[in-house]
Amino acid sequence: MAAAAVPSPARPGRPSWSALALDLILGAGAALGQAPWGLWPLTVVALAALCWRIARAPGPRPAAWHAFAAGLGHFALAMSWIVEPFLVEPEIYGWMAPFALALMAAGGALFWTLPAWAAARLTPGFPRQGLVFAALIVLSDWLRGWIFTGLPWTLTGHVWIGTPAAQLAATFGAIGLSGLTMLAAALPLAFWRGPARQLRGAVPGTILSALVIAAALSAGLARLTRPLPPDTAIQLRLVQPDATQALKWDPYWSEVFFRRLLDLSAARDPGRPAPDAVIWPETAVNFLLDQSGTAPQDIAGFAGAPVILGIQRSEGQRYFNSLTEFSARGIGPIYDKFHLVPFGEYTPWGDLMARFGIRAFAAQHGFGYSAGPGPRLLDLPGLPRMQPLICYEAIFSRHLIAGETRPVWLLQVTNDAWFGALSGPWQHLAQARLRAIESGLPLMRAANTGVSAVIDARGGLRATLGLNRAGRIDAALPGALPPTPWARWGDGPALALVLAALALAARRRHQHG
Repeated sequence: MAAAAVPSPARPGRPSWSALALDLILGAGAALGQAPWGLWPLTVVALAALCWRIARAPGPRPAAWHAFAAGLGHFALAMSWIVEPFLVEPEIYGWMAPFALALMAAGGALFWTLPAWAAARLTPGFPRQGLVFAALIVLSDWLRGWIFTGLPWTLTGHVWIGTPAAQLAATFGAIGLSGLTMLAAALPLAFWRGPARQLRGAVPGTILSALVIAAALSAGLARLTRPLPPDTAIQLRLVQPDATQALKWDPYWSEVFFRRLLDLSAARDPGRPAPDAVIWPETAVNFLLDQSGTAPQDIAGFAGAPVILGIQRSEGQRYFNSLTEFSARGIGPIYDKFHLVPFGEYTPWGDLMARFGIRAFAAQHGFGYSAGPGPRLLDLPGLPRMQPLICYEAIFSRHLIAGETRPVWLLQVTNDAWFGALSGPWQHLAQARLRAIESGLPLMRAANTGVSAVIDARGGLRATLGLNRAGRIDAALPGALPPTPWARWGDGPALALVLAALALAARRRHQHG
C-alpha cells in the first residue's frame, strides 16, 4: 500500500490588498519629510512602521511586496513633479505624464524592494530582517547615485535638510543622513522583547531612537553656533528673469525675457557697490554661443560688469549645454555640462545606435546634447576660483572637486521651470544646500524661474528669490570653510559603518543558526 503523500507547506505569497494599501500610505507618509513639506518626524514614524512590517513578513516574497507598495507610495508623491515637463506642451506630450509618473515610482520602488527581499532571504526572522532591511536601504540610497548614471533624488536622508541635523553631512555626507534616518526608524526593533504583536517591546528602542535624533540635532546646533568666515569683498548679482518654459523660445517672448535680463542686470541701487559679476541662469539666451557676434561685449557693456551665463553652443552637428563669461574681452573660458539628463537631454545609447544606421537619437547628429569632458574649475578675471554646476549636476555630491584643486565657491545655473511650482524646485534647492554643507563652500544659485539663492558654507540661505518672480539678488560672496571631513574622505566612513552593521548581523545569525 503506497504511503500517503505529505503536502508541502504553502509558500507565502502576496499580502492582501488591504495590507498593501497600508504600505502605500506609509510610503507616502515617509515622503512628506522631503521638501517642501519638511515633516521629518512623520518620515521616521512611517519608516519605523515599515521596518516592523518587513521584520514580521513570513518570507522574502511578502517582504518584497510590502516594500514595493511602500516605495510606490513614496516615490509617486515625492517625485510627482516628474509630470511637469510633459505639461509644458500638454496638447502634444500630456498623455505621457501618467506613464512617466508610474514608471518613475515603480523604478524607485525597486530600490526598496530588493533590500526587503534580501533581508528576508539572508537574515530571516523577527526582528533581524527588519534591521537588515534598514541598513540595506542606506546602501540602496548610495547605489541610486550611480546605477544607470544615477538619480540621488529624495534619498531618505534628505528629510534632514533644513534642520540642524543636516550638518552631519559635513562629516558623513548625504549617505550619512540616510543612515541617521534609517537608524532612527530601525532602533525600535533592536531591543524588542516578546512577540512582534506586543508593541510594548518597541519601547526601549524607541527611547533610544529619540535620543539619537536629539543628539544629531544638538551636534548640528553646536556646529551652527560656530562663527563662519567673513564674507569676501566680491559682490555678485543673481538675475532671475522668470521666463515661463512654454514661452521661453517663442520669438516674441524670448525678446521680452532677454530685455528683462538686461534691465535687471543694469539696474543700480544708490549706496550699493556695483557688482563684480552678474550671473544669468541656464540657457539664458535664444542664440548659440558660436553665433553670438559682438553680443558678449554688448551685454557686458550694458550690464556694466562681466556676465556669467548659461548658453547653448554647437560644434558641427553636436550641441552642448554650456556656461561661459561675457566681458569686454569677449568670450571667456567655456564649461560644458557633462552629466546630462537621460531622455531629457540625450537618448542613452543614441550614438551607438547611429553605428547601425539609426541616427534619430544620436547626439553626434544633433539630436540632444553631447556631454562635456567632466568637472572642472573656472578661473575668471577678478573672481576666486569657481566650480560650475549646470542644473542636474548639483544633485551629485560625487562631482564636487576636492583636494588641492578645491574651488573657493560653487555656482549653479539652472532652469527649474521644467519642474513646476509645487515640490521639484524646492527639492532641487535643498540638494544645493546639501552640497554646500558637504563641501564647506558657499554656493550661488541663479535659476530661471526660481528659486535663486545665496547659500553660505553651512547650507544657510542668506537670500532667496521665490518661484515665478522676476528680480535680482545683490550679495557678497560668502566665505569658505576649510575642507570638511566629507571633502577629504567622501562617503567611505558612512559606507563602512553600514557594512560593519551588516557584518555584525550576519555574524549573529551564524552564531544563532
